[in-house]
Amino acid sequence: MEMKKIPVQAVIETERFDLRPLRRSDMGLIELYGGDERVARMTTSIPHPLPPGRTEAFINRALQDTRDEDVWAIDGTKSDACELMGLISLERMDRAQSEIGYWVAPAYWNTGLASDAVQALIEANPLQNNTIFASVFQDNPASARVLTHCGFEYLGDAESFSVARDTTVPTWTYLKKL
Repeated sequence: MEMKKIPVQAVIETERFDLRPLRRSDMGLIELYGGDERVARMTTSIPHPLPPGRTEAFINRALQDTRDEDVWAIDGTKSDACELMGLISLERMDRAQSEIGYWVAPAYWNTGLASDAVQALIEANPLQNNTIFASVFQDNPASARVLTHCGFEYLGDAESFSVARDTTVPTWTYLKKL
Protein backbone atom coordinates (compact mmCIF):
# COMPACT_ATOMS: atom_id res chain seq x y z
CA MET A 1 0.00 0.00 0.00
CA GLU A 2 1.34 3.40 -0.94
CA MET A 3 1.15 6.10 1.74
CA LYS A 4 -0.07 9.41 0.40
CA LYS A 5 1.23 12.58 2.02
CA ILE A 6 -1.56 14.76 3.37
CA PRO A 7 -1.23 18.46 2.53
CA VAL A 8 -0.68 21.07 5.21
CA GLN A 9 -3.90 22.16 6.93
CA ALA A 10 -5.20 25.59 6.09
CA VAL A 11 -5.94 28.19 8.75
CA ILE A 12 -9.62 29.17 8.56
CA GLU A 13 -10.21 32.74 9.71
CA THR A 14 -13.40 34.25 11.10
CA GLU A 15 -13.98 37.58 12.83
CA ARG A 16 -14.22 35.94 16.25
CA PHE A 17 -11.61 33.15 16.08
CA ASP A 18 -9.29 31.20 13.82
CA LEU A 19 -9.41 27.49 13.18
CA ARG A 20 -5.75 26.53 13.09
CA PRO A 21 -3.82 23.26 13.08
CA LEU A 22 -2.84 21.92 16.47
CA ARG A 23 0.52 22.76 18.02
CA ARG A 24 2.42 20.83 20.64
CA SER A 25 1.95 23.84 22.94
CA ASP A 26 -1.83 23.13 22.93
CA MET A 27 -1.28 20.05 25.10
CA GLY A 28 -1.94 21.74 28.45
CA LEU A 29 -5.27 23.29 27.45
CA ILE A 30 -6.43 20.13 25.65
CA GLU A 31 -5.69 18.17 28.83
CA LEU A 32 -7.44 20.77 30.98
CA TYR A 33 -10.63 20.95 28.92
CA GLY A 34 -10.64 17.42 27.47
CA GLY A 35 -9.98 16.06 30.95
CA ASP A 36 -13.18 17.72 32.20
CA GLU A 37 -15.69 14.92 32.72
CA ARG A 38 -18.50 17.05 31.22
CA VAL A 39 -16.55 17.30 27.95
CA ALA A 40 -15.24 13.72 27.86
CA ARG A 41 -18.70 12.20 28.45
CA MET A 42 -20.06 13.85 25.31
CA THR A 43 -17.37 12.38 23.05
CA THR A 44 -16.77 8.86 21.84
CA SER A 45 -12.99 8.91 22.22
CA ILE A 46 -11.88 10.94 25.25
CA PRO A 47 -11.44 8.75 28.34
CA HIS A 48 -12.13 10.01 31.84
CA PRO A 49 -9.97 10.28 33.76
CA LEU A 50 -7.53 11.23 31.02
CA PRO A 51 -4.49 8.92 31.27
CA PRO A 52 -0.94 10.31 31.09
CA GLY A 53 0.42 10.52 27.56
CA ARG A 54 -3.00 10.36 25.87
CA THR A 55 -3.03 14.03 24.81
CA GLU A 56 0.54 13.91 23.56
CA ALA A 57 -0.29 10.85 21.44
CA PHE A 58 -3.40 12.61 20.09
CA ILE A 59 -1.38 15.68 19.06
CA ASN A 60 1.32 13.48 17.49
CA ARG A 61 -1.34 11.73 15.37
CA ALA A 62 -2.85 15.08 14.36
CA LEU A 63 0.55 16.33 13.17
CA GLN A 64 1.45 13.27 11.09
CA ASP A 65 1.68 13.66 7.32
CA THR A 66 -0.26 10.40 6.91
CA ARG A 67 -3.15 11.32 9.24
CA ASP A 68 -6.74 10.41 8.38
CA GLU A 69 -8.21 13.23 10.47
CA ASP A 70 -7.51 16.95 10.37
CA VAL A 71 -7.92 18.63 13.76
CA TRP A 72 -8.17 22.38 14.28
CA ALA A 73 -7.89 24.38 17.48
CA ILE A 74 -10.59 26.99 17.90
CA ASP A 75 -8.22 29.87 18.70
CA GLY A 76 -9.81 33.00 20.15
CA THR A 77 -6.64 35.08 20.54
CA LYS A 78 -7.80 37.61 17.93
CA SER A 79 -10.76 38.53 20.17
CA ASP A 80 -8.79 38.43 23.44
CA ALA A 81 -10.14 34.99 24.30
CA CYS A 82 -8.27 31.78 25.02
CA GLU A 83 -5.87 30.38 22.43
CA LEU A 84 -7.73 27.06 22.62
CA MET A 85 -11.48 27.27 23.22
CA GLY A 86 -12.18 23.82 21.80
CA LEU A 87 -11.36 21.47 18.94
CA ILE A 88 -13.06 20.65 15.65
CA SER A 89 -12.09 17.92 13.22
CA LEU A 90 -12.86 16.25 9.93
CA GLU A 91 -12.15 12.53 9.68
CA ARG A 92 -11.72 11.41 6.08
CA MET A 93 -14.03 8.76 4.69
CA ASP A 94 -14.23 7.50 1.12
CA ARG A 95 -16.03 9.15 -1.85
CA ALA A 96 -15.36 12.79 -0.82
CA GLN A 97 -17.03 12.36 2.57
CA SER A 98 -15.93 13.20 6.11
CA GLU A 99 -17.27 12.99 9.63
CA ILE A 100 -17.16 16.17 11.68
CA GLY A 101 -16.48 16.14 15.40
CA TYR A 102 -16.09 18.97 17.89
CA TRP A 103 -16.03 19.92 21.52
CA VAL A 104 -15.97 23.29 23.23
CA ALA A 105 -14.53 24.15 26.64
CA PRO A 106 -17.32 24.59 29.24
CA ALA A 107 -16.48 28.30 29.67
CA TYR A 108 -17.67 28.82 26.07
CA TRP A 109 -20.85 26.74 26.18
CA ASN A 110 -24.02 28.56 25.09
CA THR A 111 -22.05 31.31 23.32
CA GLY A 112 -22.63 30.16 19.73
CA LEU A 113 -18.98 29.14 19.43
CA ALA A 114 -19.67 25.55 18.35
CA SER A 115 -22.18 26.67 15.69
CA ASP A 116 -19.79 29.32 14.39
CA ALA A 117 -16.89 26.83 14.22
CA VAL A 118 -18.97 24.18 12.42
CA GLN A 119 -20.29 26.79 9.97
CA ALA A 120 -16.79 28.14 9.29
CA LEU A 121 -15.48 24.65 8.57
CA ILE A 122 -18.42 23.88 6.26
CA GLU A 123 -17.96 27.14 4.34
CA ALA A 124 -14.21 26.61 3.95
CA ASN A 125 -14.69 22.93 3.01
CA PRO A 126 -10.92 22.30 3.26
CA LEU A 127 -11.17 18.64 2.23
CA GLN A 128 -13.45 19.41 -0.74
CA ASN A 129 -16.15 17.13 0.66
CA ASN A 130 -19.46 16.46 -1.04
CA THR A 131 -20.98 15.18 2.19
CA ILE A 132 -20.25 15.60 5.89
CA PHE A 133 -21.71 13.28 8.51
CA ALA A 134 -22.06 13.85 12.24
CA SER A 135 -23.48 12.08 15.25
CA VAL A 136 -24.24 13.27 18.75
CA PHE A 137 -25.28 11.49 21.90
CA GLN A 138 -29.01 11.77 22.48
CA ASP A 139 -28.43 13.24 25.93
CA ASN A 140 -26.60 16.18 24.30
CA PRO A 141 -29.40 18.19 22.62
CA ALA A 142 -27.18 21.31 22.50
CA SER A 143 -24.88 19.56 20.01
CA ALA A 144 -27.88 18.43 17.98
CA ARG A 145 -29.04 22.08 17.80
CA VAL A 146 -25.58 23.09 16.55
CA LEU A 147 -25.89 20.64 13.67
CA THR A 148 -29.45 21.54 12.69
CA HIS A 149 -28.59 25.24 12.96
CA CYS A 150 -25.77 24.62 10.45
CA GLY A 151 -28.07 22.86 7.97
CA PHE A 152 -27.45 19.21 8.83
CA GLU A 153 -30.40 16.89 8.22
CA TYR A 154 -31.39 14.18 10.67
CA LEU A 155 -30.81 10.67 9.29
CA GLY A 156 -31.79 8.44 12.19
CA ASP A 157 -30.91 6.86 15.49
CA ALA A 158 -27.85 4.72 16.10
CA GLU A 159 -25.44 4.10 18.95
CA SER A 160 -21.74 4.62 19.60
CA PHE A 161 -19.38 3.50 22.31
CA SER A 162 -18.24 6.20 24.73
CA VAL A 163 -14.81 5.57 26.25
CA ALA A 164 -15.51 7.95 29.16
CA ARG A 165 -18.79 6.23 29.98
CA ASP A 166 -17.49 2.73 29.18
CA THR A 167 -20.78 1.87 27.49
CA THR A 168 -22.73 2.16 24.27
CA VAL A 169 -24.81 5.34 24.09
CA PRO A 170 -27.78 6.13 21.80
CA THR A 171 -26.96 8.73 19.12
CA TRP A 172 -28.66 10.87 16.52
CA THR A 173 -26.99 10.81 13.09
CA TYR A 174 -26.91 13.78 10.70
CA LEU A 175 -25.82 14.56 7.14
CA LYS A 176 -24.91 17.77 5.32
CA LYS A 177 -24.65 17.79 1.50
CA LEU A 178 -22.25 20.41 0.17
